[in-house]
Amino acid sequence: MEQKAINTIRLLAADTVQKASSGHPGAPMGMAPMAVALWTRLLRYSPHNPRWLGRDRFVLSNGHACALQYVLMHLTGFEEFTLDELKNFRQIGSKTPGHPENAMVEKGGIEVSTGPLGQGISNAVGLAAAEAHLAAVFNKPDFPIVDNYTYVFCGDGCLQEGVSNEASSIAGHLGLGKLIVLYDDNNITIDGETELSFTEDVLARYAALGWHTSSFADGDHDVDGLVKAIEAAKAVKDKPSIIKVKTTIGFGSKNQGKEKVHGAALGNDDIQEIKKKWGFDPQQTFQVDDDVKSFFLSQVEKGKKNEAEWNKLFSAYEAKYPAEAKEFIRRTSGKLPENWKASLPTWKPTDPEKGTRQFSETVIGKLAEVLPELVGGSADLNPSCLTYLKCSTDFQKGAYAGRNFRFGVREHGMAAFLNGLAAYGGLIPFGSTFLNFISYAMGAVRLSAISDFGVLYIMTHDSIGLGEDGPTHQPIETLAMLRALPGINVLRPGDGNETSGAYAVAIEHRHRPSVLAFSRQACANLPGTSIEGVAKGAYIVKEADGGKPQLTIIGSGSELCLAYKAAELLSDLKVRVVSMPSWELFREQTESYQESVLTAGVPVLAVEAASFVGWREYSHAVIAMNSFGTSGPYKEVLKKYGFTVENVAEKGRKVFEYYQSHPAHDLVKRVPF
Repeated sequence: MEQKAINTIRLLAADTVQKASSGHPGAPMGMAPMAVALWTRLLRYSPHNPRWLGRDRFVLSNGHACALQYVLMHLTGFEEFTLDELKNFRQIGSKTPGHPENAMVEKGGIEVSTGPLGQGISNAVGLAAAEAHLAAVFNKPDFPIVDNYTYVFCGDGCLQEGVSNEASSIAGHLGLGKLIVLYDDNNITIDGETELSFTEDVLARYAALGWHTSSFADGDHDVDGLVKAIEAAKAVKDKPSIIKVKTTIGFGSKNQGKEKVHGAALGNDDIQEIKKKWGFDPQQTFQVDDDVKSFFLSQVEKGKKNEAEWNKLFSAYEAKYPAEAKEFIRRTSGKLPENWKASLPTWKPTDPEKGTRQFSETVIGKLAEVLPELVGGSADLNPSCLTYLKCSTDFQKGAYAGRNFRFGVREHGMAAFLNGLAAYGGLIPFGSTFLNFISYAMGAVRLSAISDFGVLYIMTHDSIGLGEDGPTHQPIETLAMLRALPGINVLRPGDGNETSGAYAVAIEHRHRPSVLAFSRQACANLPGTSIEGVAKGAYIVKEADGGKPQLTIIGSGSELCLAYKAAELLSDLKVRVVSMPSWELFREQTESYQESVLTAGVPVLAVEAASFVGWREYSHAVIAMNSFGTSGPYKEVLKKYGFTVENVAEKGRKVFEYYQSHPAHDLVKRVPF
């Protein structure tokens, strides 16, 4: 029966790809025995309730093999994955896109969005860390309410990508014993045999990273052996495990073992010959015999039983530990504590000037006291980013209740790890580094946005104002790059109150990631800034005296103070000062609100110590960067590039004078299509 089930998976995957004339049939055909071993013998899941809290987590890191996961979910009774969905593989609007997307599935079942190789296994490290943390916080003797494994299927490509090594290094250091990776060692990548570019001893590398390693020679046939290998890995409690499983890509095809079966449909003739060989009807597609249906659908009842047992355990836990149970339910439902915003500090104009990273340190410290689900750390930059949670301890091997993660100098691994924490649920994860180095992590940041994960990316040293470290560290294009990314909030606050406002937005948006960009240099606390104003994206901080303004100056982040002081110098003009901490939030406001801030017919000058790209959507002129920065004391660097009160005032007057004889064009309207 198992062999027939394996062959059914292989042929369904082949038919799925053939119907779409697009996809990757080879890996699903080779990995089918691994799938049967895990999904019918070991994996704890509940197909009728895919988001059951007690489930094991499964990650298909080699996301191009997604036909395998979709076939498994169809066969095991996930109601959203109908046969029609398999037939609509890679078609617009289907739940079976070309690579797994968690946000496409309403009821759950896809834990993370994979596809870019290396991301899935790296997410899995975060998933395993989340399990370890929540277990340490909530479990009681005889009440292991958080107790699951994280299983990963991955291929050679995942292990070649640098991000997976960063994350795997973290996993080994932390001793995440409930993380088990099955490495599909089929010796093939798109170019051909792996020996063309990949000849290292993978298991030796992972042993050096602190993992338990093993290998299994017959991944094409021996389900019993695979189960034993996984059970042996589960017995190792203090290390993550990787099992190298030898398989044949495209098993059964005339081109099995070759790169030809990696990324293209097999062709009808080849598929029909395989069906004849295995006793299937060569003329029938998407064939699932009744005995195979019964074999797989037994997982539904098994899942219901597992879920009922967990529910019984949790009910007993709730009776004995009501406060802990209430908190567990709150966190895992994604509900924020009542009145949490009351913890946000505020500042007066008489309060000392500080870098917004220092205001951030105060805000995140206050939030951490009322949001126990807030966890995270920096990429080896705690003294600079100032994100260490003083109310907690470090998350380390054997001390998993700590909320401070030490990511080391691993920006990309950190971001992918954070996506795993977010995917698990019950946590609000953050990570920090210099804004310039979010570029190292953009692959994972982009997936945060695709996945609707409310990760906080706390970035400091956000402009040329960082000074002496020079152009290698001074972000120029970074904000423009982030603002071009759909589905993310980019927030650049200008003082203490706006810093609190930026955190308020980021915490409230649990299904949208946020980048919070903070300055190294000191910023004054200005009259007119507010927590509430940040939520609108842009707002009036200083209104022009005596009627309609003659000039509007927009300041963003640390340049807000320049705009404010320049307006004071232009005392003979009616100047409105606007703070614009977030383009994205401003775009979401009503047209009438937008026009109340940026009034038609009034010339606008914008000021930001970063790239000018994009600012013409909001302004008629901009003081910004169109080159790399330079090394030197920050005040001199800012002066060199024109970021002084005097230059802003001078350019503001020129903009006003120009539009006296050249009427200011209205800002471009965003037309809804």
